[in-house]
Parts: sequence; structure tokens; C-alpha cells
Amino acid sequence: MTDRILIIDFGSQVTQLIARRVRESGVYSEIHPFNKVTAESLAAFAPKGVILSGGPASVTETHTPRADDAVFALGVPVLGICYGQQTMCAQLGGKVEAGDHREFGRAYLDVVEDCALFHGVWAKGGREQVWMSHGDRVTALPPGFRVVGLSEGAPFAAIADDRRHFYGVQFHPEVVHTPHGAKLLENFTHHVAGCRGDWTMHAFKGQAIEAVRRQVGKGRVICGLSGGVDSSVVAGLLHEAIGDQLTCVFVDHGLMRLGEADEVVSVFRDRFNIRLVHKDASELFLGKLAGKTDPEEKRKIIGATFIDVFEEEAQKVGGADFLAQGTLYPDVIESVSFIGGPSVTIKSHHNVGGLPERMNMKLVEPLRELFKDEVRALGRELGLPETMVGRHPFPGPGLAIRIPGQEITRDKLDILRRADAIYLEEIRNAGLYDAIWQAFAVLLPVRTVGVMGDSRSYDYACALRAVTSTDGMTADFYPFPHEFLGRVANRIINEVKGINRVTYDITSKPPGTIEWE
Repeated sequence: MTDRILIIDFGSQVTQLIARRVRESGVYSEIHPFNKVTAESLAAFAPKGVILSGGPASVTETHTPRADDAVFALGVPVLGICYGQQTMCAQLGGKVEAGDHREFGRAYLDVVEDCALFHGVWAKGGREQVWMSHGDRVTALPPGFRVVGLSEGAPFAAIADDRRHFYGVQFHPEVVHTPHGAKLLENFTHHVAGCRGDWTMHAFKGQAIEAVRRQVGKGRVICGLSGGVDSSVVAGLLHEAIGDQLTCVFVDHGLMRLGEADEVVSVFRDRFNIRLVHKDASELFLGKLAGKTDPEEKRKIIGATFIDVFEEEAQKVGGADFLAQGTLYPDVIESVSFIGGPSVTIKSHHNVGGLPERMNMKLVEPLRELFKDEVRALGRELGLPETMVGRHPFPGPGLAIRIPGQEITRDKLDILRRADAIYLEEIRNAGLYDAIWQAFAVLLPVRTVGVMGDSRSYDYACALRAVTSTDGMTADFYPFPHEFLGRVANRIINEVKGINRVTYDITSKPPGTIEWE
């Protein structure tokens, strides 16, 4: 069985980063909320090591989150991070107090002793940059622990119990602001916990194919194909696993970017020879969107119409037992609230919402253990084209929410498609596509006066948007050189009839959002 690390979540906003760092070192990890971890669940999961995350609560208060005592009796290494360190110390006989000197942001840790956690990374006598976010601090160590690192605001910033292989750090090694943090986590997983580091996308692909075959047997599967990364990888994986038992249904709502519908059909029907139903429902969607300008109303119409069309096409195929969905790991992680209660964070826009209940099908979700970057890696293992695997995020409602405050018409969609295609082409030509999280054009609900040739024009204004991000939760605008923006604007105005002005959106998230609607 693949080596596993269990991450117990106490509500930190960066808990997912711990899992990502562990997986990046070739070790499989899962996040479980603290109040779902029991002696029985620990035995069933059989981790090689346990990591206790940070969190917003204070150990000094009553009724705040604690790790199950079985964690410390399991006989495997434990690493406590920030709140995780504090609750470990409090539960094992140490003491935690509210600190007079709080530390938030960059800090420096003095390495006062060597330990297995620092092996080959930090040496005794060194001074290392770390990232802190705490008010409370450990003030007395439990029996068996020794201090191995300290900072100005934390006299026990790094501690070690060498016999039991328990370690605690007040700082956050999972964030990039702790430069050697990933290596420290790798020391814990590989050097201390003894994980082999053999969890790869190639290995996962084989395991996932076998799991699909066991689940589906001789049954038939319907997959809703959108052309996005997630559904494309699901389709590719299922086809490799069960061949002609899979039928993909591509509902073309007419709201995709230039050439994308043709690419979906070409890749899956022609190149991979997958059974594909291509339903061009653009007239139906545009008819239902006629006269609608409210963004939420647009989204609801598009979502409901998609379900109706998909269900109708699936019934025509007939006889399917399973519905495949591109659910990812962040969609199913149970988050921990500030008061300690779990709340499931399923994002309905990632799934074919409502269909499993209506169609009485069992779900196949082969990507539910993966993060987005891992899905892209799996897509490459499956041989999907880079244009599909590396595609920027694209909203389910498509271009309908990039024509804000306006009725959606075929003419406006055509104008926006051409402008967007020019923009993305110039980004690719400049070698910048992979450095940007998301880039797109927006057709604004504004007509502006222009001078084109010897006459005046009165056409649409277009906004360009490009952001950098790691997870889409926060984002900053991409700092294009003015020369680049000028070239793109010149091409759009000259080549796209209907646009005579181009602007660039330099709003970060927050306070703005990535999309305009």
C-alpha cells in the first residue's frame, strides 16, 4: 500500500498547502477535520506520520479544538505546526500562554540544536527566515521535549522529542515565505516517518484505472464533457479504463471561446476515438438568455438548461449505470469553522449539479483525491494535448459572464471571441501563457466615440484581464509592459469590427473578483 501522511485540520487557511507540499515530495496525504479523527479512523487510515495544522482558535481557552489522544499513542511520528504545536504541548503536559509579543509575517529563527527535522537543511548556530502567524506561544515543554529553535516572540519556536519522534514548530513551513519549509516537511515525511516518496502520477494512473474497473464492472458510464481540464482528464482516464463502456456528452451551449468546440470534438472523437455525442444547443441557450441582463439570472438559466439538455441526450444514449464527474480534492475537503464545526465545501459549479438525483445514477469520481495541478499532470500521462491540459480556468457559464450588464446575442459573442482570441494569441507568442493564472477579454456595456479613417465610430469598449494566483482565492493583475498592451489593443481595434477602445484591468482580488460577473 502507498505510504500515507494524515493531516489533521484545525481550521488554518493554509492547511491545503501542507497537503500540496507533502504530495510534491512524492508522498500521498489527506486532510481530515480534527473532530472526525478517532482511534478507529486512525487505525483504518494507517498513516506513516501525522501532521497537526495551524488554526485560528486559542489553546488557552476552554472548548477549543484538540487532537484525539489516540494520535499520540499511535506510535508514528507527529509534527505540530503553529496551533498544532500548541495543542500537542498542552495535551502532553506542557503549557501555552497568550504572548505579549505577537509575531505575524516574516520572522527569524535561531537554530540552537540539531534535530532530525533540520537534517541537511539547517545547522546549529544558523539564523533562518520563517513565516509566523501567532499570538499565543508555548511557555513550558512537555516531558521528553527539548528546544531546537527560538525566535524573538517564541522561546520554543521549534521543539523535538527524539524518542517518540514528535516535533513542533511555531512557524509555518508550508508557505513559500519560509524558504526551506518544503525541505523541512520532506525531512519529516521521508527521514523521520520513513515514507518512500513513490507516489507519482504514473502510479496513480494505474491505481485509478483499476479502481474504475472494479467500481464499474461491465456497467456503462455517461460523462459530461465541457472541454475543461477536469472533465477532459476524467474522459481520457475512463476511456483508458473501460473503453466503449463510456459515452461522453458534449453540450455545446454556444458560449465557448473561438474554436474550442471544434477542438473538443477533434480530440475526443477523432484522436482518441471516444464515443461522443455533440449536441449543438446554442440556439436554445441564446433563446432562453434573450433579454436577460442580471448575472445571477444568466447563471441559473445556463445551469438549468444545461441539466435539461444533458439529461435528454443521456436518455437517448440509454442504459447508463454511472455518471462521471470531475470532482477534485479541494471540492470535498471538509473545512473547519472558527467555532470548531465542520462544514462541507462542495462547489456545485464544479459538478453536474442535480443530475445524480434526477437520473438515479451512481457517481464515478476518479479525480476526487487530486489537486488541480495533479489533474494536469495526470492529463499529460494520458496523452491529452497541452492546449487542453494547460488551459486557463474557464467559467461554466462561459462567455455569458464576460458580457456584463447586457443581453447575450450572437453578434456580441462573435465580437468577444475574436478579441479574446487575439489577446490569448499575443500572450502565447510572448511566452507568458503559463506564467498567468487566467487571462481573458470582457465586452463592456459601454459604447465610445472613436475616429477610424476619416469617420467617427461609436462602438464597444473592451477590457483585458490577466491575473496571477496560486488557487484563485486571491489574485493580482499581471504586470504587462505597456508595449505589449499597446500591440494587443492595436490588433483588436484593427481586426475586430465593433470595438474601438481597449482598457486593461489592474484590480486585485480582493477587493475585486477575477471574473467581471
